[in-house]
Amino acid sequence: MTVKELKDRLREEGLSTSGLKAELIGRLSASKSADALSFGKKASSKPPPQSPKRKFTINPNWQKEFNAKALTDEFDSMAKKEGFDGTLAYFADDATFEDNFTDDDYEIDLDQGEDDDDLDDDISDLGTSSSQSMDERLAAARRDQTMGRVSVPKELDKFSRDVSFDDLKKLGFRREVNPFGNDETPRRDQFKVITGSMTCSGCGTPFQMADDLRPGYLPPEKYEIQTKLSKIEEAQKLQEKAQSAEWSPEDEVNFLLSQTGVNSEDDSDDFTNISVDEMAERMGLDLEALSRKKVICKRCHQLQNFGSVEQKLRPGWTDEPTLSQEQFRKLLFPLRQKKAVILALVDLFDFSGSVLPELDQIAGDNPVILAANKADLLPSEMGQTRAENWVRRELEYQQVKSIANIGGAVRLVSCKTGFGIPTMMEKARKLADEMECDIYVVGAANAGKSTLVNYLLDEAIRSSNREKYGGKRRAGNANKWKGSLTTSPLPGTTLQFIKIDLGGGMSLYDTPGLLVPGCLTERLTPEELKIVVPKKQVEPITFRIAAGKCCLVGGLAKIELIGDCKPFLFTIFVANEIKLHMTDSARADEFTSNHVGKMLTPPLEPGPERLEEIGEFEYHVIDIQGEGWKQAAADITLRGLGWVAVTGAGTAKVRIGVPKGIGVTVRPPLMPFDVWEATAKYTGGRAVRKSGKSRSGKRRAGVGRN
Repeated sequence: MTVKELKDRLREEGLSTSGLKAELIGRLSASKSADALSFGKKASSKPPPQSPKRKFTINPNWQKEFNAKALTDEFDSMAKKEGFDGTLAYFADDATFEDNFTDDDYEIDLDQGEDDDDLDDDISDLGTSSSQSMDERLAAARRDQTMGRVSVPKELDKFSRDVSFDDLKKLGFRREVNPFGNDETPRRDQFKVITGSMTCSGCGTPFQMADDLRPGYLPPEKYEIQTKLSKIEEAQKLQEKAQSAEWSPEDEVNFLLSQTGVNSEDDSDDFTNISVDEMAERMGLDLEALSRKKVICKRCHQLQNFGSVEQKLRPGWTDEPTLSQEQFRKLLFPLRQKKAVILALVDLFDFSGSVLPELDQIAGDNPVILAANKADLLPSEMGQTRAENWVRRELEYQQVKSIANIGGAVRLVSCKTGFGIPTMMEKARKLADEMECDIYVVGAANAGKSTLVNYLLDEAIRSSNREKYGGKRRAGNANKWKGSLTTSPLPGTTLQFIKIDLGGGMSLYDTPGLLVPGCLTERLTPEELKIVVPKKQVEPITFRIAAGKCCLVGGLAKIELIGDCKPFLFTIFVANEIKLHMTDSARADEFTSNHVGKMLTPPLEPGPERLEEIGEFEYHVIDIQGEGWKQAAADITLRGLGWVAVTGAGTAKVRIGVPKGIGVTVRPPLMPFDVWEATAKYTGGRAVRKSGKSRSGKRRAGVGRN
């Protein structure tokens, strides 16, 4: 009779069912129940079923062949392979050890009365507390299911709320060593700079500590830290390779060589098993603190914080081989021999000074997406379709053929505000996916390539913060952000390829900018470039210039009408900070020499000396056939400075004076119908618009120009 059957009989008799099997049988016998005894006899009269017996053959020589030691050694060997050793063994005391176990010892008393609730004590009550009702528990479970979480009582969550990183560090937890590592399941595009410890993340130049007048310079103490980090990076790469099928004896030798000097206390350690944290600890490095710092070279530090750099570190102003245009071309020209999507940036405000003459040589048969940057600087009246069509016509005129490659396109963008960038990047990524290749950003120096990359990186950070903080931005964050890549008004800031991970196995590369011959920005100082390069929407000014009169564009250009021409309208598109001055052509040179660097800026003081350094003026005479007073006939471009739209009837003989070697070209007008919107008169040494107020209601008189 089983225990269950005994208890059922005892319940029928109204007797207690607690205790061991022997006690239950005695209690049932004492009840003098004939049915119970007969039941017990009946139950015990049935023999248990027996399984059929099998015949076993015993080796008659087993006593001679049996080797107890060999059997024990074999079992020990098998146990060690499974991870067991002698430290895990426990032997009971023979005097107190009980080896006679019966089924009664494993029976559970189901009738415990008031103690029944104790059985639930070992079950975790996640998401609720003991004071909650069943309805409250169900409601909490439904909330957790909807939000995809598991809530726990506050007392269970106390450790996670109060624990510090130092406490976790003692338990063996470590922060991620590579803070730029990609999420294995990204929910959005990832934009992350990929550089090594020995490469400047601002300009891409390898670090060095030998010469502070060469790119990539770091002080010795910082250079030593980066060298140690590079050893850790190399060890990580080799360890990852060791886990793959590509590991070779040469790789093992390189790995051991990379560990030289890491462990001077015990050379017998197995370096293949050393962890990154152990290596960092032995080198005296705090990886957590170092991961929060961005290390850049001295040149990038000066550009980011002061906007200037020594002349020997500026492309076009030095004989340093790493800053030469030949070196940059050697980096860019091989792109035509590989599959790539070319993202070519041009400055819409300085179009003739930013279209690369080498663009076809760089692109080859690859698709070219031409991004016309700084579209936000043009007056609001400019239509997007009109501007894109104008760009295409100009590219055809300049015989740039690669834009017609399969997949080629023109996009108006603003790398500063982000206008047009999402749709442009969507097209670039689609092409790169189809071709299974990467994206390369090319363009002239100072066209905005690094600004584009910084916008992508900054937007990724903003997206992350929106998810984390619900779209809120702390005060001062916008001013604190300088960007991962170095940007500056100075041409030629990026010196090597800089890799940006886009996620999904795709990369974008920022490349060095090439200098376009005859561009005025190459000759200006950083302070002068801050005036010449527009930073906000340009306010064009239209002057009526008669024969014998001229307009001085700072001290950098002179526009005059000569001969027997009738007056024409000249609409000047330059940065708002450049001073414009109307005067007679006969006294223009005298006025310039007396007031350059003061009333006429740029150049800045000392004006006459700076003007001499920039170069003496040379003059170009251009004949323009007017199209009437309703639209401009042509634009005269001043490479690196801006352009002038000419409007009138008849023939205009225009004389343009610029420093020697600066490019001057004539092109179809970019904004032919906007001349009357910007009409002004020059009086009292100040330009005053014809319309006293702009469309927004603000006064526009003079717009700050003398």
